[in-house]
Amino acid sequence: MADWVEKCRAALQRCPPGHCDRSTTLNDLAASLADRFKQRGILSDLDEAIELHQAALLLRPPGHSLRSSSLNNLANSLHDRFKQRGAPSDLDEAIELYRAALLLRPSGHSLRSDSLNNLANSLHDRFEQRGVPSDLDEAIELYRAALLLRPPGHSLRSDSLNNLAISLHDRFEQRGVPSDLDEAIELHRAALLLCPPGHSLRSTSLNNLAISLQDRFEQRGVPSDLDEAIELHRAALLLCPPGHSLRSDSLNNLAISLKDRFEQRGVPSDLDEAIELHRAALLLCPPGHSDRSDSLNNLANSLHDRFEQRGVLSDLDEAIELHQAALLLRAPGHSDRSMSLNNLAISLKDRFEQRGVPSDLDEAIELHRAALLLCPPGHSLRSSSLGNLAISLADRFKQRGVPSDLDEAIELHQAALLLRPPRLQDRFEQRGVPSDLDEAIELHRAALLLRPPGHSLRSSSLNNLAISLQDRFEQRGVPSDLDEAIELYRAALLLRPPGHSDRSLSLNDLAISLHDRFEQRGVPSDLDEAIELHQAALLLRPPGHSDRSMSLNNLAINLKDRFKQRGVPSDLDEAIELYRAALLLRPPGHSLRSDSLKNLALGLHNRFKQWGTQFDLDEAFRLYVQLSYLSHAVSRTDLTAAKSWATFAEEMNHDSALLAYQTALKFLDHHATLLSSSPRHFDVVKMATASLAMDAFSCSVRHGALTTAVEMVEQGRAVFWTQLARLRPPLDELSLSGDTGAALEKEFKQLSFGLRSAFDQSNNEQPPRIRQLTMQWNDVVSRIRMQPDFSRFLLPPLFSDLRKAAEEGPVIIVNASRYGCDALIVSSSHDPVHVPLDITQNKVSELSSEFQSVAEQFGCSNNQLQLVGILRKLWHHVVDPVVQALRISNVHPGSRIWWCPTAEFTLLPLHAAGPYERGRDNLSQIYISSYTPTLATLVRARKRVSQYASTQYFVAIGQANPDRGKELRHVAPELDAISQCLVPIVSSFTSLRDSHATVQGALDALNQNQWLHLACHGMPDRTQPFDSSFAMRDGPLMIKDIIRSNWQNPEFAFLSACHTTVGDEKSPDELIHLAAAIQFSGFRSVIGSMWSVDDEVALQVVSLFYRKMVDGSGRLDCTRAAVALHKAVKSLRKKIPLEQQIVFVHIGV
Repeated sequence: MADWVEKCRAALQRCPPGHCDRSTTLNDLAASLADRFKQRGILSDLDEAIELHQAALLLRPPGHSLRSSSLNNLANSLHDRFKQRGAPSDLDEAIELYRAALLLRPSGHSLRSDSLNNLANSLHDRFEQRGVPSDLDEAIELYRAALLLRPPGHSLRSDSLNNLAISLHDRFEQRGVPSDLDEAIELHRAALLLCPPGHSLRSTSLNNLAISLQDRFEQRGVPSDLDEAIELHRAALLLCPPGHSLRSDSLNNLAISLKDRFEQRGVPSDLDEAIELHRAALLLCPPGHSDRSDSLNNLANSLHDRFEQRGVLSDLDEAIELHQAALLLRAPGHSDRSMSLNNLAISLKDRFEQRGVPSDLDEAIELHRAALLLCPPGHSLRSSSLGNLAISLADRFKQRGVPSDLDEAIELHQAALLLRPPRLQDRFEQRGVPSDLDEAIELHRAALLLRPPGHSLRSSSLNNLAISLQDRFEQRGVPSDLDEAIELYRAALLLRPPGHSDRSLSLNDLAISLHDRFEQRGVPSDLDEAIELHQAALLLRPPGHSDRSMSLNNLAINLKDRFKQRGVPSDLDEAIELYRAALLLRPPGHSLRSDSLKNLALGLHNRFKQWGTQFDLDEAFRLYVQLSYLSHAVSRTDLTAAKSWATFAEEMNHDSALLAYQTALKFLDHHATLLSSSPRHFDVVKMATASLAMDAFSCSVRHGALTTAVEMVEQGRAVFWTQLARLRPPLDELSLSGDTGAALEKEFKQLSFGLRSAFDQSNNEQPPRIRQLTMQWNDVVSRIRMQPDFSRFLLPPLFSDLRKAAEEGPVIIVNASRYGCDALIVSSSHDPVHVPLDITQNKVSELSSEFQSVAEQFGCSNNQLQLVGILRKLWHHVVDPVVQALRISNVHPGSRIWWCPTAEFTLLPLHAAGPYERGRDNLSQIYISSYTPTLATLVRARKRVSQYASTQYFVAIGQANPDRGKELRHVAPELDAISQCLVPIVSSFTSLRDSHATVQGALDALNQNQWLHLACHGMPDRTQPFDSSFAMRDGPLMIKDIIRSNWQNPEFAFLSACHTTVGDEKSPDELIHLAAAIQFSGFRSVIGSMWSVDDEVALQVVSLFYRKMVDGSGRLDCTRAAVALHKAVKSLRKKIPLEQQIVFVHIGV
């Protein structure tokens, strides 16, 4: 090449200015320099070539036969220089030169197709640099013209097909016109046919077609497009064997498409393969390679996705290391630095959420700050960067409580809001905060104003605002919200005429809102219109349509409602047939099958009530019984269906009632197991349980199945605590049982994490990923149950295990159900004894409400007579029949008994019941009462024997002056009295008071001590029970803090505070209160209070109590707590008011 350049130079020197061959020799030297530039990349060669081409052009004026060639050659070199340096003027000049050359190559000219192609290429490049749509449109027309001049058989036809396809694809990406993408795909297919196996460009052609198909999949979601793209990428990869320059690109492209398919279908093998391909691509991008940072980033993102699916922390750790390596290669000034900062920050934040290491969160915040600096005002990602930093700061505030973090987070969210409305609607649906929904509505209104009539997205804005208003109506019931939503849905429907892709959706939305209005106001025309709209939507969802079953179901619901209103039999008959059709589209394994079984059963039930046809009733119960065979993952829909079956069976006195309850409780168990042990899932549990366990207990008792009654009431109460207790210790034991156990524990946690995540992300339809994860989850649970001592893993306890709760004395379950009230006496040696109670659930509720009203006045007024009246009613209707049965069972006076109340009974002081008459004993004079929230809790407490039996570490925590609340004058004397009594006895006595009695101080002390006395204000929260707290100097020590702790071998706690057994007013059976939190955290024995405690009385009770807690060997014994409390109160009986005598209760062993 060097020789050729020098030969051309010599030739030029032989042709001085004026020589007839000078333009030719100028051109030849320019061409040789341009070729050398392409070979070696020396820019000075290209600069010189341009100057020579310009000189040659001057010698070829208009009319010269070689002028078009010179114009084209100069344009080519300027275009090449633009690609090297990016100077816009080079590209602009090249375009003008190409235009001039094209004018000299009219139709019929042999080089016209080349000129068309060259001009199109340069216009396409200018579009990519500046984004001017007209450049791209002109390029497309030029490529079309060039293609016409390159008919089948032309050597450059495949190039033309490919160029036009790429430009159409680019226009699709800019404007979103589907026909452009469809045409690009057909052109790429045609180009591929011209690149048969063995063709040098076949891999490129395969790749181009694959990318276009992948984009069409992303737009329309047709799975076959993605499947075909993957196969094409595989074929391209086979043509790029090891050593091929494009192998890393091919590996990467295939990996990305597999990851997309994983995100759509959730098949783990796709993600695993994508990760391996990204690893292989990374090996081909060693340090120094220009694509290394991209490869590091791609592999990190895929590992992060796998962590989110399976919860394997090693994936997250590796992702973090890869993101850190990518960040090092994206130094300040790199275009992707902000993306790398953000990705690393997100992964560190996720690791913080898993392990709680504060430095991870701190680093994530600093990285988000750095990313924000790279997104100045006007940057497209500024709003998301503001949001990311705000969320991380808010998380740190939740962890550490530093107000400045929260203040900054709010300011950042406000700044982000100005740039982009947040997904407040989503947050409302997740957390239910009303202000989120209000704000979302106002933002949707503002968005609608920016989309006036004629705007392409106006129908979407109308629809979004309508959805938010409908949600608010469902939350608050304001009629005007629903009316406005209906009018907005109507307006959206008008903008979606026949043929519009979203028309069926609009018909469905309007129908549902009209049905809601009918249910609220009963206007028949609303229901008629809703039915017509659902019928129209159904026509647009023919057999094979993914939403057909939903449309069948919606239309059936409306027809059934019209039947209920007007009694036209044909409406009910049609509804039943529609329910049948919907059920056929929801085969076994479908997530909504249970809903369809329930709906069809209820329709048949309605027809049975109308006409009395036994066949309808029998079929309804056959449908319900199918629920007991469900094998797929259990959702709330399944649970609702099973509860419906139980209600129906009770109403019809059907013999499947017991099976219905067993099925519902099985579903509840499975559903609750998959929820994380987080307070935010309590509302889900609360909604799911309601009266289920108590009604199941009542049904079992009526069927004479007393041991089943005990098992079922255990299974359906205190679900939150039960799941905590059922998972934590067994998993710890499993992980310590050997390599197999440790592997199973890890696999179980990963699958539970993945399944929980899948449920959180899924809508009504159940994706294949959930079904697959469920099968894997069931499999690992089966394998765990095959391990020694784990045969009952995650299974509810059997009666043979539960009866061990009564080893030290009988346990009395007192149950209130709408079907009747009963007590069962459980003993360790014989079958349960049934005690029917002469009281209804309504009467129990009235008694409970009456008692709560009286309790609120304790200490303020003399309500002794009212209190005694309530305690007498309790005695007469509940406790006395139990005492008579205990006497018949030879439970001797002075014995200990345990109460296990349910429903409203949990709010009543059963231990204090009595006739309160001279000459007759009250319960406290006959037996020594304790309580237990569940039998399993008592069994666990009896099993746990302290590993520190030889040493007793006691902490007394007293807070007389909390951050909120009045001063407690007797806290200091109370702690002094305890100290005086116990310092000579215990191994270690610690006293935390005043400024030392802080939240963290208390938690730290509990990590070091097994015995606790807590004297402070108790602050119950009956609507948000996890926020119930003990008042410390610096703030509240909440239930949520307590359950996050993992104390070692706690023994006993005396909670000398008010209301420590007061929980959620609407879900008393979930027992979310301070005493329960302490007990479920491992304390075997707990003293708590049912209402307000008088500060001075507490001092007197405590002083006597601890003297009675010491056994014969001079040591504390937590099993003496009930007797010690009984004796302490008995000795104070004449000195303190009745309500203070009975305020303290004992829970546990």
